Amino acid sequence: METRLKKWGNGTGLLLKKELLQEIGAAIGDVLDVQVKNGTIVLTPKFRHRSLKERAEEYGGELNLISEIDWGEPTGSEVW
Repeated sequence: METRLKKWGNGTGLLLKKELLQEIGAAIGDVLDVQVKNGTIVLTPKFRHRSLKERAEEYGGELNLISEIDWGEPTGSEVW
């Protein structure tokens, strides 16, 4: 796959196709780690914690909480 470097403000931009981003598991807004190894630019998606909303979307937007959890009686100075 070929792409072209373009002027972007005072820097340089690189256009990456959607299919390429999907292949590496990246999306618009993600942070990529950029390294140069043996004269080659290597882009790697950085780990990102997903929000509760993003996690719930994997289950149709529902968290399906079954019931409350009883953690027992207070044992220290915590307040219930």
